[in-house]
Amino acid sequence: MQLDTAKMLAKIKNTQWALADIDWDAPGAELVTGDPELYAKLKVFMADLMWIEHVGARAFAAMAKKAPDDTLAEIYRYFHAEEQRHANVEMALMKRWGMLEGDADNPILPEPNINLRLVIDWLDTYSDEMPLEVLGSVIPSLEIALDGALCKFLLDTVKDPVCHAAFEKINEDEARHLGIGFHVLEVMGHGKLHQLLVKAAGNLLNPKLIIGIAAYLPLLNRMRDNLVKLGLKEERLYEAMNKYKRIGGRTEQGRRNPWFQIISHQSAMVVDRKSLYHVPVDALVRLTDYYPRRLLKATPTWVKGLTWKTAA
Repeated sequence: MQLDTAKMLAKIKNTQWALADIDWDAPGAELVTGDPELYAKLKVFMADLMWIEHVGARAFAAMAKKAPDDTLAEIYRYFHAEEQRHANVEMALMKRWGMLEGDADNPILPEPNINLRLVIDWLDTYSDEMPLEVLGSVIPSLEIALDGALCKFLLDTVKDPVCHAAFEKINEDEARHLGIGFHVLEVMGHGKLHQLLVKAAGNLLNPKLIIGIAAYLPLLNRMRDNLVKLGLKEERLYEAMNKYKRIGGRTEQGRRNPWFQIISHQSAMVVDRKSLYHVPVDALVRLTDYYPRRLLKATPTWVKGLTWKTAA
């Protein structure tokens, strides 16, 4: 049964919220700031999580331009704004916990790691040109990892009630993102199989997409290893990726989507550290450490939407 996007859009509009809805001065910050080991781990984790949310926002902005109808386009525009809000929530939590450098009233935005920066550059340059079936199949995989592994890990680790209140709202948004994500993944599986395969093969040969893949794969490996070092159990990653495969493949249309099959197999290799897949990708991770920073483009203007300020 197909999801009713008009009803989903109405629900999205009726469940909007703002950072000002959260009591940022409530007690509990000391549960993080009073634990030096936890504080050091979280400072890195939160900065990465914030940038991943903002990368997702830019992807939704690109998908809104490719949506096949006005309803889905408007849903994606809301998702774009929601992902920006999630990034701002995470920055506000960092401000609450004293993790932002610089002046108290004008804190400095944390720098993304080199792999995130390369993905940001690629998104800013090429994402508007990517077909919906590519971004529409990748995004549910990232969303399910975010919801099923990263956010759960954070809430298991942090006892600050303000963090839990904030992520209760974020998780409600993410549930809707996933509902639409899997709906679109199935829609992209409609049509004759040989035509879907030919189209997917043509997209894979697109040099712009190849550049994106070369930036995306080492980011996943770096993030995976960083999270395991922080204490995320690998079983969480397995569960998240299995959920993508299980839900995305629950219908014939979903299974017929070539990009669903590609991403399912690639995700399985990412979480399996014994896979030979990691030999070339780890080499790419090491190479990006030496990427000349002078070749990076100027920070895109959409990044300036990040703020720790909690006004409505």
